[in-house]
Amino acid sequence: MKRGLIPILGDQLSLGLSSLEGADPARDVLLMMEVAEEAGYVRHHRRKIAFLFAAMRHHAAALRAAGWRVDYVTLDDPANTGSFTGEVARAIARHAPERIIVTEAGEWRVAAMLDQWETLFGLPVELRPDSRFLCGHAEFDAWARGRKALRMEFFYREMRRKTGLLMAGDQPEGGQWNYDQENRKPAGHDLTMPRSLSFSPDAETQAVLALVAARFADHPGRLESFDFAVTREDALKQQAHFLKYALPRFGDYQDAMLTGEPFLWHSILSPYINAGLLDPLELCRAVEAEYRAGRVPLNSAEGFIRQIIGWREYVRGIYWREGPDYPRRNFLEAHRPLPAWYWTGETEMRCLAEAIGQTLDHAYAHHIQRLMITGNFALLIGADPYQVHLWYLEVYADAYEWVEAPNTVGMSQFADGGLLGSKPYAASGAYINRMSDYCRHCRYDVKARTGANACPFNALYWDFLARHEDKLGRNQRLAMPYRNWAKMSDATRADIRAQAMAFLDGLDASGASRY
Repeated sequence: MKRGLIPILGDQLSLGLSSLEGADPARDVLLMMEVAEEAGYVRHHRRKIAFLFAAMRHHAAALRAAGWRVDYVTLDDPANTGSFTGEVARAIARHAPERIIVTEAGEWRVAAMLDQWETLFGLPVELRPDSRFLCGHAEFDAWARGRKALRMEFFYREMRRKTGLLMAGDQPEGGQWNYDQENRKPAGHDLTMPRSLSFSPDAETQAVLALVAARFADHPGRLESFDFAVTREDALKQQAHFLKYALPRFGDYQDAMLTGEPFLWHSILSPYINAGLLDPLELCRAVEAEYRAGRVPLNSAEGFIRQIIGWREYVRGIYWREGPDYPRRNFLEAHRPLPAWYWTGETEMRCLAEAIGQTLDHAYAHHIQRLMITGNFALLIGADPYQVHLWYLEVYADAYEWVEAPNTVGMSQFADGGLLGSKPYAASGAYINRMSDYCRHCRYDVKARTGANACPFNALYWDFLARHEDKLGRNQRLAMPYRNWAKMSDATRADIRAQAMAFLDGLDASGASRY
């Protein structure tokens, strides 16, 4: 058997990785690398970098305990070349492998590197599919082929059938595929609200935190009170905590937002799933088991499972099907820079201050905060969708381009022209007021469209529709708001657009983005 070099990337922290199948611990060498190129190709949140480096180091220890020979290169190794390709070249010189085995990359950028290795190194390179996903590239392409619209709902039903999750024979449990209508309740401050587990950094993690603080001082985000799980064992503890304490009410309140409450009933598991510490199908089966045992209502179990085997698998399929240019799409021809306060949270708009502030603190915000607060505002002001994409990729610990770009470019910014979403997710302040308590603590009046104290979302919403009527006016899902716009008097429409223009002019004068 040929001696192999098996590189393991930072989002491949799974003992059951496909590249390890059939490998020989006595002959093969596993290579793990902390490289500056990956930590800095965008200005990743410092908490995100610390989480990944700490998780990588602990995963290397777990692999060694399982009998593997691991060659681990730290970021501060004086000989570190700073790139995957450079470190593979050095490892080849150290170990003289006869072949390279690697699980496929999650992003186009890294995939392009891996594709060059066979030619560069003169060694056979075996690229294996990532078996941690339910739907391979060819399977997704087969599902998408010939369809006029690639709607997640129909893909999700295929994944339910494939896995058998929440199925009663060939029919969905409860007679419905989707219980989203039951999952839109606003929340109040509740003394019984669950609290996410907090994990104290051990000596290895503390060393990583010191390294990140020194090397990435100019990156966004805060490192204080770092409490991520960095081992599979601790990630499983957070999973069990979510299943017992938060999942029962997750469905009801998954869209809710509250001042000072960053987590509510959410799982906080996405960083661990996307890095490989947790298995998504294993997690979904555990969620189903809670429903079958009568401890969790169907709307909660279905809503969570849909996010994993539906949405997560679907956006990955879209990303790989659409190609590496997907993040650059700009259907609405939006070019305004993101406001500089997206990196500080220093704005009088309470909803944005809350969502951005907790993002800087925790490298986390839940899906509605991302879609209907930071994303909605960027959409309404006409921010460049590529800049929006880069910001989301930077600031969230669970953000990898395969999952982040479709969510941002497609769903949030409608920059793909409706490939992923059937309409832009644009909303006025009324939606934010309905789903949160942010407006109660804001200096702006959520019910006013014009005037010095009017909520900026209101005029911006109508201005957005007016600006893009040529491209969006025939969208059936926007028929009602366009009818309402047409019913307004000419004077009212002019006042609203003047209000929006004055706000946008002030926004442009207040400071451009960091890009």
